[in-house]
Amino acid sequence: MSERLIECVPNFSEGQRPEIIKMITDEIEKVEGTKLLDVDPGYDMNRTVVTFIGSPEAVEKASFNAIKKAADLIDMSKHKGTHPRMGSTDVCPFVPITGVTEEECIELSKRVAKRVGDELKIPVYLYEKSATSQERVNLAKIRHGEYEALPEKLKDPKWKPDFGPAEFNPKTGATVIGVREFLIAYNINLNTREEKYATDIAFELREKGRSARKRTDNKFYFKSEEILKYEEGKYPCGSCDFVGKTFEEIVQHCKEEHGYDLIELFELNGMDVNKPEGQSVKIPGLFKHCKAIGWMVPKYDRAQISINLTNYKVTSMHHVFDKSSELAEKRGLRVTGSEIVGMVPYPALLETGKYYLRKQNRSTGIPVKDILNTAVQSLGLNDVSEFRIEDRVLGLPKNSESSLVEMKVSDFTDEVSRETPAPGGGSIAALVGSLGAALASMVSNLTAFKRGSTKEQDEILSQAAEKAQQLKDNLLKAVDDDTNAFNDFMTAKRLPNKTAEEKAARENAMQEGLKKAVNAPFNTAQFSLEVIKLCKTVAQFGNPASITDVGVGAQCGFTGVKGGIFNVLINLKEIKDSEFIEQIKSRCREIENEAISLLKDVNEIVQKEII
Repeated sequence: MSERLIECVPNFSEGQRPEIIKMITDEIEKVEGTKLLDVDPGYDMNRTVVTFIGSPEAVEKASFNAIKKAADLIDMSKHKGTHPRMGSTDVCPFVPITGVTEEECIELSKRVAKRVGDELKIPVYLYEKSATSQERVNLAKIRHGEYEALPEKLKDPKWKPDFGPAEFNPKTGATVIGVREFLIAYNINLNTREEKYATDIAFELREKGRSARKRTDNKFYFKSEEILKYEEGKYPCGSCDFVGKTFEEIVQHCKEEHGYDLIELFELNGMDVNKPEGQSVKIPGLFKHCKAIGWMVPKYDRAQISINLTNYKVTSMHHVFDKSSELAEKRGLRVTGSEIVGMVPYPALLETGKYYLRKQNRSTGIPVKDILNTAVQSLGLNDVSEFRIEDRVLGLPKNSESSLVEMKVSDFTDEVSRETPAPGGGSIAALVGSLGAALASMVSNLTAFKRGSTKEQDEILSQAAEKAQQLKDNLLKAVDDDTNAFNDFMTAKRLPNKTAEEKAARENAMQEGLKKAVNAPFNTAQFSLEVIKLCKTVAQFGNPASITDVGVGAQCGFTGVKGGIFNVLINLKEIKDSEFIEQIKSRCREIENEAISLLKDVNEIVQKEII
């Protein structure tokens, strides 16, 4: 039930005139299917960062419209600001959030770039994952020299734009467009007001690491690029005290306790270990795609480790949170919680919840909201301010307020009982099938990782519970899909049919509507068959005390199969595509026969336990 969702973060070269910014963001909000999340202007930078989300189609349209409006309103020949820039729309990144592949997003970015180049006559460079060459991956390299360098740059064949004319446009400059990973702005809170401790931990975490030097007195210390100071007795291992230690002793300690070779690092950086004075070497940090600094936050009266995670699929919040807790404890400190600045993608928080459930030897086959709550609690996201999942998670699976599955059970039952033809048997079959999946998940979770369970049971039932949750959600979606498909057919049936053209259009729409009306219950039958398969597995490996629950789950799955097939067959009667009809009928026979056989197997297992 996840939405197809893309985030877009265009940066416009205007931060001093609110009325101009408003006219640009109005173009975004006009497009149905978009949601404006943030508008962040910087006066001195003379730049505004806009964040919005939406369906791929909506984001594609809104991004182009905003770039077009910026080109109309911003004159780069008069622009001054402290932030590097090269165009009225300086950069326009797209970020796939949920339901959209990276490849789809890249193609979208290229379509937008082509329109900007062709229609607006703006030179466009593709960057990051959309880049056409390795030299154009890095934004800073493309933007080198900024707007002022463009007249000469565009004459160089090496810097021919990917789209648009290789000609200097003094009013708009050039634009950079591409797909990048989602950036999670993440802060970890410490129970101290001492900024130096947060900085020290940040240097160990971040990919860049820190600078190291050896002094002539054989004492070892770090020189940070951010703060050119050090405290006597504080050395590469944070709180480790190397005062009076020889260089050889320090090297040995770092190998044994922290896993890095200082001499090797010196040599890799072309340094002479015997004459290191005045030279710098980087000791790499622990995490890739992690940027971090330490600071004091007066508002919270505590120090924070401020982190940017530029690829959460490689280094996620739980990775740095757990390591920060470990490093803080070595310094006599405590991590009290953490804070997400802005939004977080649903897959990132979901994986964090699953990570902590696994650490607790608990099944991850539980409802999504329970997994997300586990993540919030484990990371301490309510430490300094309330974290509302509904407001802060991008791509959160949810149903529309008007959907059937959002109704109370009593209201839904009343709705079915009314004189309207939908919701009907197809929706009920899907709902019953989803309850069968829920029972399979319940028994799996009651058995796995409990006292007396074996490792084999834990693995099999944990996987079963997770699959059962997916089937449950798919079948719940099918409740509304079945009703919506029927309503689409009825809408087509009400189309005008006076002229020959109208009759043909109505007939085509009705045939397409009927196929949708077939596909919805057919999916219900297929998903419900998988429910019975799961119930057989759970009956074999689950707790015998819950065997009747598995039996009921299998019966529910069988109802989903039969109910789905009933609705498929009745809708096939009016379809004229004979090949389509035979394919569906054949597959229905296979599904039903397999369901009958599986249900028989489950019933036999249940009967042996209860008699």
